[in-house]
Amino acid sequence: MESECIYNLLQLPTNVEALPVEELAQGEKKKYLQPDSRKNSKFEELQKVLMEWINSTLFREHIVVQNLEEDLFDGLVLHHLLQKLASITLEVEEIALTASNQKRKLTIVLEALHQCLQLEENSAKWNMESIFNKDLLATLHLLVAMAKHFQPDLALPANVQVEVVTTESTKSGLKTVKSVEQITDCNTDSDQQSKVDIFDELFKLAPEKVNAVKEAIVKFVNKNMERLGLSVKNIDTQFADGVILILLIGQLEGYFLNLKDFFLTPSSPAEMLHNVNLAIDLLKEGDLLHYPVNPEDITNGDTKATLRVLYSLFSKHKKNEVPEETKIEVGS
Repeated sequence: MESECIYNLLQLPTNVEALPVEELAQGEKKKYLQPDSRKNSKFEELQKVLMEWINSTLFREHIVVQNLEEDLFDGLVLHHLLQKLASITLEVEEIALTASNQKRKLTIVLEALHQCLQLEENSAKWNMESIFNKDLLATLHLLVAMAKHFQPDLALPANVQVEVVTTESTKSGLKTVKSVEQITDCNTDSDQQSKVDIFDELFKLAPEKVNAVKEAIVKFVNKNMERLGLSVKNIDTQFADGVILILLIGQLEGYFLNLKDFFLTPSSPAEMLHNVNLAIDLLKEGDLLHYPVNPEDITNGDTKATLRVLYSLFSKHKKNEVPEETKIEVGS
């Protein structure tokens, strides 16, 4: 059987009149995403994962992306994302209001990105014009490349493919072909399993293990917090304000945490979010958190998100003594 990742070149279907038509100069090519491809479940999942990754990365900047096409075209989000991920400073205006300034800013951001990725501009599957013109396919190629470079453990859905129609202006008229374009890699089963979020799989395929994992983590937390006179009985509620989580990270990772850096007795949702965000930043700095976590999920008492964060500490500091029944190895 031929691999699903084989590039296919097909005859143009008869319903292409639904696609936009633009005037093209001779020799110019234009690529269009087939409307049906937007409804593909893997394509939708990829956008969701990338948006969650961007939003969790830029949470402290109070940036929220809701639509990849509409929110990334002017370079503002890409600028902040690149600064956060690559720790570089670019000499560009914070907010560009005119189209010419937006294009100039986007050009500078993309040039810096290409240097980080060690990528020649002509080999990229995007350019300034395609991103500025809100080309979703180009935007996805760009974000996938960034994720693979800066956070290779991000659980991108594998083998995301879309149908595209390429139109080219020739001397004899418009030439159109339909093809399948690959956005994410076609992984082997073992590669894919390593990228799967284990807590999604745990809750879906092995719910009987959840309580065992929670009990083991509670015991682990209490053992490390007893010297501070603190104890945990309910994982779902006691980590929502971020206080115990911050103190636990400090105990395990050897951080000296100034009491001015967080709220020891938070009195509002904003103060709770501040604490949780600080905790997540500390985990990222220690290279412990390998899957995006939305801080609001923690403050809202989301069990899966809370366990994902705590297990990152548990698995590192108890790796030589984790009980067999609490090891998470979903899928064989």
